[in-house]
Amino acid sequence: MLSTERDLRLEIMNSLLTPPHRDLGKVAEVHKEMLELDPIFYGHLAVWYMTNGDVRDHKEVFVGNLLGSELAEHREAGFVLLQSLPPYQVARVIKFMKQHLNRVPRSTRTAVTTYLRTREQNPRLFDRAALRAKKALKSLYAGLHIRPDDRADAVLFKNNPPEGSLAAAVKTLAKAADPVDQAKAILENKIPYTVAVGAVNQLTPTVLVALIDAMSPAEVINNLKSLSARGAMDNDEVKQLIERKLEAARSDNRVSAFKAKVAAKAAGVSAETAEKLAQVTNDQIKAKGRIKRPTALLVDKSSSMNDAIEVGKQLAALVSGICDTELVVYAFDTLPYEIKADGRELSDWERAFSNIHSSGATSIGAPLEAMRKRLQKVEQIVLITDEGDNTPPYFVDAYERYARELAVAPNVLIVKVGRACDYVERGLRQARVQVDTFTFRGDYYSLPNLIPMLSRPSRLDLLLEILGTPLPLRKEAIAS
Repeated sequence: MLSTERDLRLEIMNSLLTPPHRDLGKVAEVHKEMLELDPIFYGHLAVWYMTNGDVRDHKEVFVGNLLGSELAEHREAGFVLLQSLPPYQVARVIKFMKQHLNRVPRSTRTAVTTYLRTREQNPRLFDRAALRAKKALKSLYAGLHIRPDDRADAVLFKNNPPEGSLAAAVKTLAKAADPVDQAKAILENKIPYTVAVGAVNQLTPTVLVALIDAMSPAEVINNLKSLSARGAMDNDEVKQLIERKLEAARSDNRVSAFKAKVAAKAAGVSAETAEKLAQVTNDQIKAKGRIKRPTALLVDKSSSMNDAIEVGKQLAALVSGICDTELVVYAFDTLPYEIKADGRELSDWERAFSNIHSSGATSIGAPLEAMRKRLQKVEQIVLITDEGDNTPPYFVDAYERYARELAVAPNVLIVKVGRACDYVERGLRQARVQVDTFTFRGDYYSLPNLIPMLSRPSRLDLLLEILGTPLPLRKEAIAS
């Protein structure tokens, strides 16, 4: 049982690194097994992940499982966590519970009722939620048979929003013809970009300024391609406003670490704006933690390992920027090629890797042998490979020599790419080496999720941190 629980714990930690892209069924089973086998750990992990995790799909499964749990403390924590989610995620939690748990307990209905009543009592909060997620709110009321108050009923179901509501302001905006009046309506009511775009026929610079001023830094990044297509980057005043929002995004915790990088490519922005977006990515990554242990990144460049090389560039840029010591980087086939960059940005590592091309057989131990001979002492190794170790020196043998002669025992994190096997992993486990794995499936958004694994002294420290995260209680429960 102990080995089963350990393996499953590692499996779910690996699962948390990979976005399932709205297919909650992909992760439902491993969550279910963890909840059944180790409910104490699962509860703390759920709460820890809500603060430290980035994948919304996993957060929804966590909250759904807590709400449906047989443990009272889990249901209490689920109640509290649900209150902080946006409406579309609350609706997805309920959908998950219906599809995968086959039940929505009375306590969950109470949690959703509290969620809706809290918003009904704050018209401004309710109106913004209704504008952004009208369908989700309607599904919560109707699907759980919760009666809306008169105002919510008028906004959501009767399409007759009261005077002074945000929905009424959008109707007024749609009728306005003067750009100044449109801009005034957007600014006064902070009408969201996606809503205003549908209500206004023509986005003049005046209207664009009003829209961008009302947007959060995360919203500007998320809609950068749309803004660019509508000429926002062609007007100096509008462009300067966008760049001020991008500057603010560097410290905004609502911004995804790699979202800015992807936005730069998708929007086709200028080199200057792309540099600002790169700074956003760098600062968001740095905010996730510092890597204090000496670290080596070993990148497989053997035949068909193009993906490994690309992931190596990305991880080198990601990790080097938050390392307190120099990052040791090697590419390898049957020979090791040490790689040094003149800087820590992605562009610096792209230049450093520019002459690295996939070819040849595979000796995963070769770079470790080079490190042993050069006395390059590290405490953790990130290995990007398909584990096809087919030429000596083999990695496990090289590891044992390295550990013995340099008096260290580095943890190993294997980032699996391509059609990976488990040859190296099995060998390391048999040698009692601490090894973790992460399967890369082409989603670069998932790479920053590796930072918590690399920034803690060990996997045990990470697990203890998770277990030390308290489960939240409702305020009335605390008062009593």
